[in-house]
This record gives sequence, C-alpha cells and structure tokens, in this order.
Amino acid sequence: MDNIGVVFLSEVVGTAMLVLLGCGVVANVALAKNKGFGGGFLMVTVGWGLAVFCGVIVAYNSGAHLNPAVTLGLVASGATEFGSGVPVNFLSVLVYIAGEMLGAILGAVVVWLAYKRHFDEEPSPGSKLAVFSTGPAIRSYAWNLVTEIIGTFVLVFVVIAFGRQGEAGGLAALGALPVALLVVVIGTSLGGPTGYAINPARDLGPRIAHFLLPIKGKGSSDWAYSWVPVAGPVIGGVLAGWASIVLLPILT
Repeated sequence: MDNIGVVFLSEVVGTAMLVLLGCGVVANVALAKNKGFGGGFLMVTVGWGLAVFCGVIVAYNSGAHLNPAVTLGLVASGATEFGSGVPVNFLSVLVYIAGEMLGAILGAVVVWLAYKRHFDEEPSPGSKLAVFSTGPAIRSYAWNLVTEIIGTFVLVFVVIAFGRQGEAGGLAALGALPVALLVVVIGTSLGGPTGYAINPARDLGPRIAHFLLPIKGKGSSDWAYSWVPVAGPVIGGVLAGWASIVLLPILT
C-alpha cells in the first residue's frame, strides 16, 4: 500500500475510533435503561475528550487530523506537508477528508450495533438523534454558526500551536494528551449553545448513518440544521489557519 493509502486508512480508523467512543458516551447518557443514563453534559464532555485521545493514538500514520476543519486549517496556515510527510495538494486534502467522513460513518454504525436494544426501547426520537449528531439548545442558525466558528477556531489554532512546539519539545511532545484536554475545555466552556460539533465529519457522518440505519422510531435527521456544524467548523478552521500565520510565527 502506498503512502497515500496508508494515510487514508489511518484517518478512517482514527475517526471511526473517535466517533465510536464519542457518540458511544452520548448513547450511554441519553438512551433510557443504560447504566450511564442521565450522566449529564460533563460526562459527555470528558468522554469526547478521551475519545479524541484514543482516535489520535491510533491514527499516528496520518498525523491524526480526524477532522476536515483541522485539515483545511493546516492548508490555510501555509503548511507544505501534513504531519505524515504527505505533501499538501488537492489530492491529499481529498484523501484526508474522505477518510475522515468514511470513518465517522463507520464509527456511528458500530455505536448503533452496540446499543441496538436500547435504541429499540428508547421512546424519544430526539434522544436517538442526539447520539449521532449535535443540535442547538436555542435554535438560531446565525448565532449557532458563530458559536461553531469560535469553538473550531480555538481547536485548530491551538492544534497548530502544538504542532509548532514539536521540535522544541513543548506540549506537542506529549502527543494526544493536550489535544484531548483541549477538546474537554472547549466543551466545558463553549459547548453549551450547540453541543460543540467543531468537526464537520463528526456531525455529518453520524447524521448520514442515522438517516440510513433502520433505527426503530428514529424520526427526522434534522437536515435543516445540518449545514451549521459543517459550515461553522470549516470557517473556524480556515480562519485559525490564517490567524496562525500572523499570531504564531515560526522561529528560525
């Protein structure tokens, strides 16, 4: 398998692990009769942070983007190659995003398999959808978009900063741990209004799985909102990449 194939597989596996464990903790909290039922937003936030940790660990061959907003943010920052040594070009960007999307769909399918009986017995279509995708606490598309832009800006800007510390032996030397902590702090500080998708693949992939899977009484996949957790993270990621050129200069 050539290098680009390894990168694709790495992003598929890493993103699938991310979504399996992240959406899995939501299923544990949101679906009735689970042992974690009612565990609350903090349990979900910590679970997502640890899910990111696991996803980054297993996607070492690709540099563990696991998120189209990260991929596009790195492009906007002027990167000439990704952490895997793959040159930045149109094909490599497509390969990363395709791997992230496929992995997100597969991870969501496995969550459904793990919680199949609980999905069958859950009476609320909204709780079932919440396992797969985000939704706003107060629906206001423009302000929901702003929230997603801000949260993803923080994510990508700090991730780029981690990367630029790598050779200096800074926080980046700790690998996946600082990224996991970053996701936790974004969730606890900025996650309330929209559920902090901060990742187009994380939201759109599982939403597609929700639409396609034969989930009993699942209701709508809320496509009217689906553009917000895609557009917001893409805009936030690109803005973070551009900002890093000025605000995170590389020392030579």
